Amino acid sequence: MRARVKRRLLPLLASILLIAVGMYTTTWGPTMIHRPEWALPYDLWGTLIAATRLAHLNLGGLYTAPTGLVSLPGAAVILVPCAAIISATGLSLQIPGPDNLHPAVWLLAGPYEIALSCVTLFAADALAEQLGVSRWKRALLAAASAGVLWSVSARWGHPEDAVAVGLLLYAILAQSRSRITLAGWLAGAAVCVQPLVLLALPVLLALLPWRRMPMFLVRAALPSAVLLGAAALANWHATYISVTSQPDSPIINHPTAWTSLAPHMYGGNVAAGPARLATIVLACCCALAVRRRWLGRLTQTDHFVAGSGAAVPAAGPPPWWPAPLLMDVLWWTALTLALRSFFEPVMVSYYPWPPIAVALIPAAALGWPRLIAASVVAGGLTAAAQGPSHDVWIWWAPLVAGLAVMLALARAWPRTAPAPPPLAPAPSALPEGRPT
Repeated sequence: MRARVKRRLLPLLASILLIAVGMYTTTWGPTMIHRPEWALPYDLWGTLIAATRLAHLNLGGLYTAPTGLVSLPGAAVILVPCAAIISATGLSLQIPGPDNLHPAVWLLAGPYEIALSCVTLFAADALAEQLGVSRWKRALLAAASAGVLWSVSARWGHPEDAVAVGLLLYAILAQSRSRITLAGWLAGAAVCVQPLVLLALPVLLALLPWRRMPMFLVRAALPSAVLLGAAALANWHATYISVTSQPDSPIINHPTAWTSLAPHMYGGNVAAGPARLATIVLACCCALAVRRRWLGRLTQTDHFVAGSGAAVPAAGPPPWWPAPLLMDVLWWTALTLALRSFFEPVMVSYYPWPPIAVALIPAAALGWPRLIAASVVAGGLTAAAQGPSHDVWIWWAPLVAGLAVMLALARAWPRTAPAPPPLAPAPSALPEGRPT
């Protein structure tokens, strides 16, 4: 355990710093500038109410007012431990406002949800370690990742996005070490927490032989099917409407160039669900475009045989993906996650975060200039995304352009691609063959 803590000391320190900064910017910070109300992430309250209902086994109330839940039930499941403590202590879940300026429940829920979001920092550090990134670069990676994570956790209160991306990164790590079964379950847990990672699922499938895909898909779908099925049995109408239509407001949030094409709903909302299905189809096309090239790499390194279930020689550990392949997979994962920001009919300030968090990892493996530039761009995008403008060309278009720059900085172009390390690293040099 001491060795594990030492290896993950950098993301641990970044997590502690993020919790401190997040709690300061939401509570004491506004008080010091004489604001009467704490600057709290209101979105978290609805998910907390859903988690409290789930803790009391009230499955029928997951998708009824005032939860506002439009994601899969995993978003509430991850908050159940905190919700159970809230219920046991009798803390009020009244939404912050003029009559509730300083809700005491935030002093419990805030550190919990920020710490929960930090799973992404540990997953990114583990992948950077496997890519051979030096400790100082990993320190900057942890700092930059924690900085952009502030928007998702402390500012907007959506730990489900961070947890889902963290589980997705651990799934990539497991698959890169020939642990296909574990990768499938991790991907399934990620989808159950936040379906946005469905965009990256075709990337993982592209590295599998056809005969292994069905079981991988079963594992990836089973957690969501079980939880969503239970919620649907308890309250079919509310579950179906919330999960399939996924209403969003271009008046409250930020419209994009595609807002006018989305189906319009009650109260000025638009349905984001159809556009997201089309984006998943586009992500599948991306995976098909690179599948042949990736299979060629795996065949040349004999990794494809090991990954498909064939016997591995007893001497030595099973082969791992070479660094260029892992970096390529991470880049395509970032690209598919960025499709949400490129084609979403309505955007929220934390939507650009997933591709930024993933793109920082290959940027760290490409050297100091790329990592520093990517960190600066990531910070700029995070700050710009908090802007209040509802003009498409002032808010959305610059963010899309910034994401394109971020992806370009994370891309291993032929002249900058690092030489691949040995396929079977020595156990003393790298961690054991399982996610930490």
